[in-house]
Amino acid sequence: MTIARDKMVSLTYELRVDGKEGEVFENAGKENPLTFLYGAGLMLPMFEERLAGLSDGAVFDVEIPAKDAYGEVNEEAIINLPKHIFEVNGEFDGELVKPGNTVPMMSTSGQRMNGIVLAVEDDTVRMDFNHPLAGEDLFFKGEVLEVRDATAEELAAVYNQGGCGCGSGGGCGSGSCSTDEHEHEHAHAGGGCGCGSGSGGGSCGC
Repeated sequence: MTIARDKMVSLTYELRVDGKEGEVFENAGKENPLTFLYGAGLMLPMFEERLAGLSDGAVFDVEIPAKDAYGEVNEEAIINLPKHIFEVNGEFDGELVKPGNTVPMMSTSGQRMNGIVLAVEDDTVRMDFNHPLAGEDLFFKGEVLEVRDATAEELAAVYNQGGCGCGSGGGCGSGSCSTDEHEHEHAHAGGGCGCGSGSGGGSCGC
C-alpha cells in the first residue's frame, strides 16, 4: 500500500534546521513515530507532497525552504502586551512568564496561540508569536514504517472535529497574532495545536 489521501501513515524522522548538516531540532523514533492522516491538511503541504506514493520501508529526504515551511519572521507578530494580563489572583506569574519560556495564549475570539517571552519590562511583556521555526530552512530524513487504510473513526475524528489544521494555516500552534494588545488574554490551561498530537508528541513535520 502506498501513501495517498486518507491513508494513515506512521513514520520516523529527524528534523534539522539550516540544511542537511544543520542542528537537530526534533526527531521521532520507532518507539514513538509520527502517525497522521495523509491529505487532511495536518502536515506542511510540501512535506506531504514529497511523501506521496511511498510505501512501508521507504526512506526519504525532504528539504523545505523557509518560505514553504513556516514563512519568514514576521516583525508584526512581535508585540508588547500589558503586564497585568499575566496576573493570577492579582500577582504577576513570574515563574511562567520569563524570557525564553513559551506561554499559551488565547485571543478574545478564542484563537489559541503560543508566544515566546522575549523580555519582561516594568509594565509590559514583549512576546514573539512567530512559529519557532519561522525563517528556518528545514531538512527531514526518515523512514516510512506503515501505510494503512484509515478507520471510519479516525476519519471522523479529523474531518468532523476540524483538527488543528497545523501546516494549513501557519504550522504547529498556528494562528496569526493581532497587533492589537487588547486582542489577547492570558490562558494558563491548554496550549497551541499539538501537531501530530495523536502520535504522542507535537511534531514539526506539520
